[in-house]
Amino acid sequence: MAIDRAIDPFVPWGVAAPEAEGPRLAVKDVFDVEGLPTGAGHPGRLGEPAERDAEAVARLRAMSVFAGKTHTDELAWSLGGINQHYGAVENPAAPGHVCGGSSSGSAAAVAGGLADIGLGTDTAGSVRVPASYCGLYGFRPTHSRVPQTGMVPLAPSYDVPGLLTRDLPLLEWAVDALLDPAPEPKTPERVWVPADLWSELSPRVGAALAPAIRRLGLPIDRTSFGLDVTDAFAVTQAAEVWECHGDWVRAERPEFGPGVAARFERAERLTSEEVSLAAKNVAEARLRLLELLDGAVMALPSAPGVAPVIGRPSRMRAATLRLTCLAPIAGAPVLSLPVTLLDSCPLGLSLMAAPGGDMSLFALASGV
Repeated sequence: MAIDRAIDPFVPWGVAAPEAEGPRLAVKDVFDVEGLPTGAGHPGRLGEPAERDAEAVARLRAMSVFAGKTHTDELAWSLGGINQHYGAVENPAAPGHVCGGSSSGSAAAVAGGLADIGLGTDTAGSVRVPASYCGLYGFRPTHSRVPQTGMVPLAPSYDVPGLLTRDLPLLEWAVDALLDPAPEPKTPERVWVPADLWSELSPRVGAALAPAIRRLGLPIDRTSFGLDVTDAFAVTQAAEVWECHGDWVRAERPEFGPGVAARFERAERLTSEEVSLAAKNVAEARLRLLELLDGAVMALPSAPGVAPVIGRPSRMRAATLRLTCLAPIAGAPVLSLPVTLLDSCPLGLSLMAAPGGDMSLFALASGV
């Protein structure tokens, strides 16, 4: 089937008419919502209606009105915002462009004014990338601060529920409702702008985001990260994906779009030696990140460029993962800010704090 048709962000089996006043909540279809099935972006995964809300959904429904369940990329294993079975959700902030995945439907619903809070997941950027593409605020929490109960897993060591909104105060309010309490680390005293990661980006992206970094008002540290852990992350992620879904894939041989299919094929062929070496490299990168985040907030683009055009092949995945894999490796919180436009399309800046520093990011962002 063609995948270049634009679709409604809400899945047909999960739309609700709000019966009360309050912020409207759109829920990515990897979370259980009582009385509705969960499909995780694939018709072969649709089952019986859930008996109870996922924990993240329950926490947010206590302070909002459920508006419906939203589309996601297949099993949430994509950053593209397209789905082989259900099509592509058009970007309300950049018509003709993708929303980004895998929280594509939640991003589209919020950007289009159909919801006020979008609940998604972020394993390798699936909240931050749609936030950047759609001109939204996006938040990935510290890994340990939000339960994953009632959520279809992708790679549990990296998965975390995340949020999307059109304004910062609402996002802060929703994040406060979602998070488990935890002590906050010290307030960042400098902004870490890794020279090696920024040098790989288009100079136009750097120039567009530089004013927002200066508005943070912190001394700038340009220490290079010094490691390329993208492939090691992808290997460890794939190993976990296969552990979660391999039995189903082997038994059913479901149809996937080309990108997701290729990733499952690679996951099935991974050897224990490959996974062990990748895990060692990821552990090394985590220690390096935690060292450099001590007393600092890292600033990176939320995506290496603006949203690709629907139906046009994009080769941005590797460059995107180079930026987005660092937060899941560190288990760290990230706040994506809609700070500028490039070629008339939104472009976001991500601020990453040390694990536990979730709320400190909002204080920093207030002046950006």
